[in-house]
Amino acid sequence: MLKLAIWSAVIAVVALANIQHPFGTETVSGGPTWAHASKPEDLLVANVTALHLSSVTSTDNYTPLSHPRFPNHRVRIKSSDFCDPTVKVYTGYLDVDGGAKHLFFYFFESRRNPDMDDVMMWINGGPGCSSSMGLLMELGPCSIDMKNISSNGTIWNPYSWNKEANIFFLDQPVGVGFSYADYGETVETTEEAAKNVHAFITIFFETFKQFSGRPLHLSGESYGGRYLPVFASEIYDQNQLATAEGRPTLNLQSVLIGNGITDISTIYTGRYEIECGTAALDVPFQKISTCVRMKTALPRCLEVERKYCIDQFDAMNCDAAIGFCDSQLSTGYWASGRNVYDISKMCLGDSLCYLENGVIKEYLDLPSTRSLLGVETPRNFTPCSHSVSYNFHMHMDKWRSPTQYYIAGLLERGIRVLLYAGTYDWQCNWVQNKLWIEKLEWTGKEAYETAKWRDWTLDGEKVGETKTAGVLTFATVRGAGHMVPHDKPAEAQAMVSRWLLQKDL
Repeated sequence: MLKLAIWSAVIAVVALANIQHPFGTETVSGGPTWAHASKPEDLLVANVTALHLSSVTSTDNYTPLSHPRFPNHRVRIKSSDFCDPTVKVYTGYLDVDGGAKHLFFYFFESRRNPDMDDVMMWINGGPGCSSSMGLLMELGPCSIDMKNISSNGTIWNPYSWNKEANIFFLDQPVGVGFSYADYGETVETTEEAAKNVHAFITIFFETFKQFSGRPLHLSGESYGGRYLPVFASEIYDQNQLATAEGRPTLNLQSVLIGNGITDISTIYTGRYEIECGTAALDVPFQKISTCVRMKTALPRCLEVERKYCIDQFDAMNCDAAIGFCDSQLSTGYWASGRNVYDISKMCLGDSLCYLENGVIKEYLDLPSTRSLLGVETPRNFTPCSHSVSYNFHMHMDKWRSPTQYYIAGLLERGIRVLLYAGTYDWQCNWVQNKLWIEKLEWTGKEAYETAKWRDWTLDGEKVGETKTAGVLTFATVRGAGHMVPHDKPAEAQAMVSRWLLQKDL
């Protein structure tokens, strides 16, 4: 916590509300002088022991927050009138590496009881995709207006996940969405990104004491299946150090992953079943000749993948193995013109296959939107960064580390995990998730094997199937693709509501 000698300093912060301070000249207590001047923004300085979030009222100036344990990190936050007029909204940046990198975030208070409700963080996958897409296309308080019926470019979302939780949307790593670096710095592995996420949440929770001890849930989709287990493990491990040293901890309660990529060993088996079996559609769409080729190549693909990527990781040979697997087992689908995120639809627009992506980009590039959010990067908004994706691939981030072991470690330590999957997804499909969960090595493995599948419903209608053992739950969402909240918003919100209440789906 930042040290404060006397409470009069709190009053001084309020007095500073209308005084401008050049960004490059202020020193935040407990940290370095942030002397870079990427943009001459005016800031308020908050060298206080604790604040209430409601004290951040300026919509023009950022309030910077630092922490003595993270001398190279700082959070800057401001109030915003963006998206949801019924709750308090905040946007800001996490500055890392002495202010050279800047991670953008949105924070929406709960529509129900912000002073009591849990806190959730949402991230999109990629790697390299902005959480603005999840916000404006899936589960945020407002959705992008695709019919041009609103005056501000967005429409109210009654199924937002902030219905019963306070929620962050974080653009990470640097280079994603509105996050940027001053001098071309990059983050190229999940483990490196995890340290920044832990610092961000810690600074926020320890500064705004209203969140102290509040249950924390990490959620996301797609490459979130790689990100989130590592992020949650970093938080858990840092909590153990904090406890030993008598410091506050983060009350990490659960991880929620939608259509994630976690265990690479089941990817291609799952894709074959979605494309050529009846796991998604009652009648397979793919040509028989293509399915025969895929079936013939699958054993060899699995053999070389296991030899070079799993049993003993060899970067060059693993990359070659994945190249072979994709050439034999993915090219048929790519050539079909179908949406890789929803087998029931054709691909529309760009390679991301949804028309919303282009409209969201146009909306977030508007000067009025950027001003409302406090965006600093000179770059235009990009839904998914190819350079970030490339850098992660060059490090073989997805294949180098067996992420399912992080899941097992979290389960063994009592962290609840919800894995859910829309059944129409091809990219990170429900079959591959079902298969790796079934073979996951943890003390609850036998209990999970013997547990019964059951239907889960909403308003008397079947949504999908679910299975639970201890702190692990797997659920399918019938008729949804890769982005479950986009395709089944009411069902997704009901699922999250029950999860937060620790009820069976």
